[in-house]
Amino acid sequence: MQKGKINVTTENIFPIIKKFLYSDHEIFLRELVSNAVDATQKLKTLASVGDYKGELGDLTIRINVDKNKKTITVSDAGIGMTPAEIEKYINEIAFSSAEEFMEKYKNESNAIIGHFGLGFYSTFMVADRVELITQSWKEDEKAHKWSCDGSPEFSLEETSRERRGTDVILYLDDDSAEFLEESRINEILNKYCRFLPIEIAFGKEKDWKDGKEVETDKDNIINETKPLWTIPPAEVKEEDYLEFYRKLYPVADEPLFNIHLNVDYPFNLTGILYFPMIKNNVEVQKNKIQLYSNQVFITDSVEDIVPEFLTLLHGVLDSPDIPLNVSRSYLQSDSNVKKISSHIMKKVADKLEEIFKNDRAQFEKKWDDLKLFIHYGMITEEKFYERAAKFALLKNTDGKYFTFDEYEKLIKGEQTDKDKQLVYLYATDKNQQYSYIESAKAKGYDVLIFDGQLDVHFVNHIETKLKDSRFARVDSDTVEKLIPKDDTARDNLSAEQKADLTPIFQSQLEKSENFIVSFESMGEGAQPVVITQSEFMRRMKDMSELGGGAAFYGAMPDSYNLIVNADHPLVIRILEKTDKKLGKQVGELREGKNKISKERDALQKAIDGKKDEEVAQAEKDKLEELNKEIDKLENQRIEKLKKHGKSDKLVKQLIDLALLANNMLKGEDLARFVKRSVEMIR
Repeated sequence: MQKGKINVTTENIFPIIKKFLYSDHEIFLRELVSNAVDATQKLKTLASVGDYKGELGDLTIRINVDKNKKTITVSDAGIGMTPAEIEKYINEIAFSSAEEFMEKYKNESNAIIGHFGLGFYSTFMVADRVELITQSWKEDEKAHKWSCDGSPEFSLEETSRERRGTDVILYLDDDSAEFLEESRINEILNKYCRFLPIEIAFGKEKDWKDGKEVETDKDNIINETKPLWTIPPAEVKEEDYLEFYRKLYPVADEPLFNIHLNVDYPFNLTGILYFPMIKNNVEVQKNKIQLYSNQVFITDSVEDIVPEFLTLLHGVLDSPDIPLNVSRSYLQSDSNVKKISSHIMKKVADKLEEIFKNDRAQFEKKWDDLKLFIHYGMITEEKFYERAAKFALLKNTDGKYFTFDEYEKLIKGEQTDKDKQLVYLYATDKNQQYSYIESAKAKGYDVLIFDGQLDVHFVNHIETKLKDSRFARVDSDTVEKLIPKDDTARDNLSAEQKADLTPIFQSQLEKSENFIVSFESMGEGAQPVVITQSEFMRRMKDMSELGGGAAFYGAMPDSYNLIVNADHPLVIRILEKTDKKLGKQVGELREGKNKISKERDALQKAIDGKKDEEVAQAEKDKLEELNKEIDKLENQRIEKLKKHGKSDKLVKQLIDLALLANNMLKGEDLARFVKRSVEMIR
C-alpha cells in the first residue's frame, strides 16, 4: 500500500472547503455525476476513433444510497484512472494559498468548484471519508483504491473491480444525514442532472400493486439524454416545444411563442427561449431561464449572462463558452459573455420583427402580453430600442394599434400645438378617466392607453426620443389647454368676480390647501368644475412610487387644480346668488379696502427712496396701521364669502361631481353626495 500527502501548500484546505462551500453543499453530487459523465463521454470518444476496441457495454451511471453504512456511491463505466492519473488528477491540487483564496473569493461561495479543479474535493463538504475505486480502460491496468479521511494524508492500494470505470464512495458526516434520504437525492438530481447526456439510474422504478407501492426490476432513469435544445431546429415540431415547456414549467400558462438558438461560431450556444404570458409584475417573472454547461444545470439566475429585460423570458441556455463559478465582475467583463448577450438580444428582436411583419394581426393580438417585456427592453437597452421602434405598438382607448410612425401621421393634423409640438394624449385608466377621454375625443383628439406597470417609465423614456413631441395625460388640464392652439384666451369673468368666487369654492374643500382654484372659459357644454393634476407633479409622484428616484416628490402632498368653468350656467347662477345676497356688503368692504389702499400707496410713494433712518416713526406706524386695516377688511370679505359658500349645496354638489369624475369621492363623502343629490332632485 502506498501512503502519502496530498500536494497542497497548506494543511487546512479541507476545513476551508467544508466551511467555505457549506452554503452550496448539495453541489457535491452535481460535481461527482458530472465527472462520471465526462469519464463516460471520453470513453465513447476513444471508441469512436478506434483507440478503445473493447465492448462499451452498459454505460449507465448509477447512484446508490446505503442508510445503514451512511454512504452514497456514484459509479460509472467510463475510462477510469491509472495510479499515475490518480496522482495527477486527485493528489495534485492546483492551490497556492488558502489565505489568498479566501480573501479573493470571500464573496463567491461557489467560486472554488471548477475554477481550481476541485470539483471532486467538494465531497468533503459532506463526507468524513471518501474512497475512490477505479480501473483504467487501458489493458493490463489493475484496479486501485484511493482513500482519504479529510486530512492531507491519503492511501492508495491495489484492489479488484469487475470492469473499467470508477466508484466514488462517500461516508457522510453526521451533519449531512439529509443526503441519505431518497427524496433529497431525487431533488438534487432533478435540479442539476435531469438533462445530462448519459443515462443516470437512481434506484428502481415503482408501481402500485395490491394497494401499495412496490419496486420493479427496471432502473429508474432520472434524466433525458437528448433534451429538445440539442436537436436541430429543423427536426423539432411546434408540439414538441409546447411539451418541453410543460416539462420545465408544469403549472405555467402556455407560452406565446419560442426562439430556438443554435450557434457554433464565434461561440457555442444552444437553447430554447419562450415568451411567457407575462403578468403585470416584473419581479415575479425573473429567474425562469435555466443555464446549462454541456447539459449540466448551473443556475437559474442569469442576470450577468443576458440583458436584464431578457430575464423575463423562460427556457434554457446551454453554452460551454460561459465561464462558470467565477466572480460576477469577471462574468460581466468577459468578451464571450458580452457576445452571447448581444446575440441573444439580436435573435429576440429578429423574432419579434419577423412575427410583426409576417402576421401583424397575431402580433397585435399578443401585444398586451408582450408589452411589458418590450417596454422593459426599450427602456434599459439602447440597441434593443433601435430595433423595437420598428415594431413596438401604441394602443389607443378604442383598442386600435399603431406603430410610432403610423400614430405620428394620425395625430399630426389635430394634435400639434401653437409651439409646433406634437402632443400625445394618454390615459392610465379608461374607466376612471372616461369623462376626460370623451372630452378629448369630442375635440377630435385621439387618446392612447398606458395602463401597464412600466408605462410611467416608458412615457418618460420615449418622450426624450420622439422629436418635437410631448406627452400629456388626458386629465392633466382642461381639454382647451391640453393642446393650446393660440395665446388668446377668452375670459368672461372680471378679476373681482373671480376674487369673490374663489373663497366660495374653497369653503367646500376639506383640504383646501391641496387645491388651487382657478377659472377658465370652457363653454356652456363643458363640465362646470374640473379637477386636474399637473403632468410634471403627477409623473414625479408616480415615478417615486415605482422607485424611479423621485423620492422627494413622493413625500410631498398631492396638489390639484380645481378649475371652475366661467361659462357654465350653474356657475353664473352661483355668482348671481352671491351678488344678490352679499353684493352690497362685499362691495362696501371692497370699496373701503380700495380707499385705504390708495392712502397706503400714497404714503408708500412718499417714503420710497428714503433711508430707513430718514423715515419718521409716525409714518412707519401709520403704514403698518393701514396694512392691518386692509388685511382686516380683506379677511372680513373672505369670511363672509366662505360662510355663504359653506351653506350653498350647489357649490358642494359641483365640487363633488368633479371629485367623482376623478374617482376621488369615497366612503362617507360619497354617501352624503348621493343623499344630497336625491334631495336636490325633489
